[in-house]
Amino acid sequence: MDNRQPRQSQTSGNDGDTILPRTTARGGRSPTAETVVLLCGFFLIQYPLSAIGLVGLFALSPIVIIEPWTLITSTYAHGSVGHLISNLIGLILLGAFVERTTTRLRFHTFFILTGALAGVAEITLGSLLAFSPRAVLGASGAVFALLGYLITSNAIADTLISTVDQLTDASWVVTAALIVLAAVMAILLSGPGTALVGHAAGLAIGLLAGRMRLLKINNSSSTRAQREI
Repeated sequence: MDNRQPRQSQTSGNDGDTILPRTTARGGRSPTAETVVLLCGFFLIQYPLSAIGLVGLFALSPIVIIEPWTLITSTYAHGSVGHLISNLIGLILLGAFVERTTTRLRFHTFFILTGALAGVAEITLGSLLAFSPRAVLGASGAVFALLGYLITSNAIADTLISTVDQLTDASWVVTAALIVLAAVMAILLSGPGTALVGHAAGLAIGLLAGRMRLLKINNSSSTRAQREI
């Protein structure tokens, strides 16, 4: 009689890794892939409601005080398929690099907060500049924040910024330069009819966050930590 134990499947435990690969600094599943799924899933729910005039349920507008949920929903909702696809492309290209230096929690928190702050900038300052109330939808503010983070969270940026610091004693020069850079890049990268102020705000926040390495985790602690689920 054969007393050998039946072999257990080695693939079942890896199914989740196949769908959502582990790519973060602590071995967590890809927050970029998770965000892609969230954006697409949200669009499938939101778009039919928008078609019957209920887009205001998701859009961030000056009445955010009585509709606070729109601080989050406006980042994940999109006005059209093209709008969604353009942000998905930026998210995938930029998020794939950022997520490797951080954790799922920090990535998602950064995405939500920068999206909300960029949206608030658009409905306040953007509305003032346009002389009319504005409402915003889309993840572009958060995507621009990821771009800004990548620009300043690398060795080349460190060298350039250190050089500027050595050339001037004014501590505000680097911050001012980053804000100007954000405004110029937002103008160059934003198309007509887009939330220019929101894009600039997201990019500026990302540039400053990258300079401070807000998403980076300590390497020694990451090696001791357990893999994230």
